[in-house]
Amino acid sequence: MNRFNKIMTRIMVRVMVTLGAALGLTTMAAMPASAMADFSGKTIEWTIPFSETGGSAKWANFFAPLLSEALPGNPNVVVKFMPGAGSTKGANWFQNQRHKDGTVMFGSSGSTQFPYLLGDPRVRYEYNDWLPVMASGTGGVAYLNPEDAKMFDGSANKLKGKTYVYGNQGATRLDLIPALAFEMLGMNVEHVMGIKGRGDGRKMMEAGETTIDYQTSSSYLKNVAPRAEAGEVVPMMTWGALDGNNNIVRDPTFPDVPTFKEVCDATDGCATSGPAWEAWKAFFIAGFPSQKIAFLPQGTPQDIVDAYVEAFAKIKARPDFAKISAKRLGKYPMYVGGDAKTALGGAITVSDSAKTYVKGWLKDEFGVSLQ
Repeated sequence: MNRFNKIMTRIMVRVMVTLGAALGLTTMAAMPASAMADFSGKTIEWTIPFSETGGSAKWANFFAPLLSEALPGNPNVVVKFMPGAGSTKGANWFQNQRHKDGTVMFGSSGSTQFPYLLGDPRVRYEYNDWLPVMASGTGGVAYLNPEDAKMFDGSANKLKGKTYVYGNQGATRLDLIPALAFEMLGMNVEHVMGIKGRGDGRKMMEAGETTIDYQTSSSYLKNVAPRAEAGEVVPMMTWGALDGNNNIVRDPTFPDVPTFKEVCDATDGCATSGPAWEAWKAFFIAGFPSQKIAFLPQGTPQDIVDAYVEAFAKIKARPDFAKISAKRLGKYPMYVGGDAKTALGGAITVSDSAKTYVKGWLKDEFGVSLQ
């Protein structure tokens, strides 16, 4: 081989090596990010800052096996419970997590969002630090015992002459939605404060220790709906749902049950306009349409985040998902990835006027002072 041919051969080899490397990089860039994440043999701990008897537990327990199936490597997904301090104990713990391998998740609810919105001094967490990968909405149903339900005619007019007892998780938690609704309806309700979760409130109602209760949709469907069918309790109202124009309409999971707005409109002295209504509606929007959100800790590598987003998208795309989720959780939207981040924005955004009204009401009603 003459010198010219040797030079050309070396040039061709270099070109082929360079081209091969470029093609390799292009192929890697074209691969889904999740292809580089593998959870084989790992256990993922999904922490819920409530007791194991409430709606958040049912939400996480529903998604956990589906997530295990959808994530690459099919890891074991275990739901853990860390109740305490109105869910702020678990949220404060999660704020300090710095796991890089995707084995730690957290599930937030409206009862975690409300203390954050209201400046509860127990809050040491910042939602904007966390990485949302999935969010879903829910609803809620308030219900009565059969005796009191006989006085309910679509309005609360005949309910005003009696004192009711309600198991309350905490003044700054999601229970401010029913508490403010009861007051707007003119009902006399005594609050037993400090229960660990709505599941405990349900058990108090079952034991006759309370006389009015509310449950989020997943808990109501599993634990209360069978009792309602048996005539042991009677649904009074839902909090409703939002249409495309932010109007409150009937909850699609409970289309035969009137909304609080309908009951308020039918009740003497209750108004669906003005400061009280605007505050109630603002916190309802923050607490229910995007109530439950799954997070990864701050600093989680992007390929891990992408793997979770793709896994939840895969779950949402299952042909049977609408059917099984409606049965267990109710008929509510599920948001993934960027949509989950947008949903989080709506869940932690409330007008200053609504906050001011609620803080004043909390001080007057429960003696809770918030700056």
